[in-house]
Amino acid sequence: QVQLVESGGGLVQAGGSLTLSCAASGMTFSNYAMAWFRQAPGKEREFVAAISWSGGSTKYADSVKGRFTISRDNAMNTVYLQMNSLKLEDTAVYYCAARLGGELAYIKQTSYHYWGQGTQVTVSS
Repeated sequence: QVQLVESGGGLVQAGGSLTLSCAASGMTFSNYAMAWFRQAPGKEREFVAAISWSGGSTKYADSVKGRFTISRDNAMNTVYLQMNSLKLEDTAVYYCAARLGGELAYIKQTSYHYWGQGTQVTVSS
């Protein structure tokens, strides 16, 4: 049974940094494209970043480009999201997602088969 468990969320001041982790189990991790999405209060869930199975292809939302970095360690079955220069508008629940068959970095939510439970990131002024 596939499980995705996010960690690393918390409270941080604007301008600060956080690194989120998503540990996967019950799957051959290297066969999956991975992504991060987020949902702010009162808003729909939106794409943040995605990475192909090999890590050779990545994509970012315009709102995070240059500040966030997605990476993966296939030996550790983990995908990361390094978040720098955090802004108030980055406050959201961040979700990890996995897609079997991951040659590309997919940006649509409907492309993903499995989801984690989410981790809260709160950016304060």
